[in-house]
Amino acid sequence: MGLLILGLVVFFAIHLLPSRPALHERLIARLGRKQYRLFFSLVAVIGLVLIVVGKSRAPFQSLYLPPAWGRHATMLLVLIAMVLLWASQMPTNIKRLTPHPMLWAVIAWGSGHLLANGDVASVLLFVSFVLFAIFDIVSANRRGASRATESVPFRRDMLVVAAGVGLYLVFLGLHQTLFGVPVLRF
Repeated sequence: MGLLILGLVVFFAIHLLPSRPALHERLIARLGRKQYRLFFSLVAVIGLVLIVVGKSRAPFQSLYLPPAWGRHATMLLVLIAMVLLWASQMPTNIKRLTPHPMLWAVIAWGSGHLLANGDVASVLLFVSFVLFAIFDIVSANRRGASRATESVPFRRDMLVVAAGVGLYLVFLGLHQTLFGVPVLRF
């Protein structure tokens, strides 16, 4: 469990930098924008690796019994998350609804997984991500984040939905290989 906690601390610590504009700008001034991005990415990847390894090694300690319908709700919420994830990476009308599609994707993904997993390590992992995404939405809004105002062609939205469904299907197929947990049970 220690590796999981260390990974969460490292991952979220680096992601807190943008919420501290003075520190963020000092680091960019000192390192340069390119080196800062490299540093940020490297630390985030290290944190992510620690999270994955820590979660895989954490002992199973039941905290609650997920509802029987939780697995199905998770599948729907993760599908929504995958569409929002793609929407965060390209101009879409979804950005006219929220300036934070990636953070809403994290909230949908984490909340869904809390409906399907009741062990201590999973709760720690998914609650951490959901709470951080909520914090980041509030923080970004305070720094002036705003919704897009220009409409884009509807085909962009359809492309995002198709890409999200495609990514969802890839993760459905690879979930057991990547995370050791089968999603589809026959």
